[in-house]
Amino acid sequence: MNPDSIVQAVEASESTSNTGLVIAIIGLLIFAAHLFTEIFSRKRIPDVLLLMVIGLVIGPIFNWVKPQDLGSVASVFTTITLVIILFESGTELNFNTLLNSIKGTMKLTTINFFITMIIVAALGMLFEKFDILTSLMLGAILGGTSSAVVIPMVGQLKISQKGGTILILESAFSDVLCIVFAWAFLEALQSGALNVGQTLGDIISSFILASIIGLVAAIFWSYILDKVRHVKNSILTTPAFVFIVYGFNEWLGFSGAIAALAFGIGMANMDYFYKRGLIIQRIFKSQPAMLNETEKQLFSEVVFLLKTFFFIYIGISIKLERFWPILIGFIVSVVLFAMRILIVKLSFHKEDDPLPVGDKVFMSGIVPKGLAAAVLATIPVQRGIPGGETIQNIVFAVILFTIIFTSILVPVLDKENAISRFYKKHFMAKEQTIQELIDNN
Repeated sequence: MNPDSIVQAVEASESTSNTGLVIAIIGLLIFAAHLFTEIFSRKRIPDVLLLMVIGLVIGPIFNWVKPQDLGSVASVFTTITLVIILFESGTELNFNTLLNSIKGTMKLTTINFFITMIIVAALGMLFEKFDILTSLMLGAILGGTSSAVVIPMVGQLKISQKGGTILILESAFSDVLCIVFAWAFLEALQSGALNVGQTLGDIISSFILASIIGLVAAIFWSYILDKVRHVKNSILTTPAFVFIVYGFNEWLGFSGAIAALAFGIGMANMDYFYKRGLIIQRIFKSQPAMLNETEKQLFSEVVFLLKTFFFIYIGISIKLERFWPILIGFIVSVVLFAMRILIVKLSFHKEDDPLPVGDKVFMSGIVPKGLAAAVLATIPVQRGIPGGETIQNIVFAVILFTIIFTSILVPVLDKENAISRFYKKHFMAKEQTIQELIDNN
């Protein structure tokens, strides 16, 4: 037998063996992710934290996998993950719930985002000597909270329905602010100047037009969805249409991410719009089609799988050999948790928007950064922005530390101890001061 043939056969055998091992590992990771979800439901340790630990182990600790091994697939994967997570988040937003909690949500979301953006920008300028636009972009990336951590955590907390809804909506709405402002500063960096009026105009027009296109797409899809369901193997056509909506908006120069979110909200609330919209009633001869439970379960599972591998990817991408960005990430995280107490106090006052003290305590301890921040952090590197790799390293470190801090703090706040008493006393003191002023007047 030809020696070259033997070598080729051995190499082919090794390749097949390695492929089989990779597939087996993928299967184990999916099983592990389900196990971590169960651990979270019992111990309140966020599954995304455990997934990031896996990424750290197989990535920077043992160097079994490196970010560059994934090549250009990583950028496509991050975009797909962002689109699907926004769409699926939109399908969870009930319009009546939005209306009932919109005041508190908008106050907390807006105050938290802009204070966070300014503080992080100042820290970026102080520690890394970033210019103002780069610093503001870093602040915008870290301005929100993680739906992937917040939503399952709220279900395990002793918190009122209103307080839980506000936290969930904050995590969804803040993602939109992060995306819009981070993209605006990114575009300003690439163009070389920031025209405030033009930038605000672009943000508003992009937001409004993308939202309109997303809602119109939802009306169209609801009109044909019943017909599409009669086609064999058509259950994945809705996610496919989400990609079309996203790509079409990006092609027009609008925000594809916002369009995907609006499309999800439209699909979840089409019945509400139908009952109150004469135009929609003229379009539909009968009740519009909405997503059924099977489709919702499928999208939830898709998000679960994407989330699983994305947070593992974050762990792989953290560079432990660079101590300085990790230290900055730690400092930023500590500052954000300290400032969150002030943010919650500014957002809710007893006399105009009452919330139980326990709700405010939990709100002050839940500041995890997650998927949207991680996805946005990879874009400056892909676009060749100076300092892009440092921004990515800092953001990934902040994600890791804020999830760790949230994981530790929430169970502590749920029990009677010195820390929980400090938080409660802090908010009760504020409320008593306000009440005293009212009584004196």
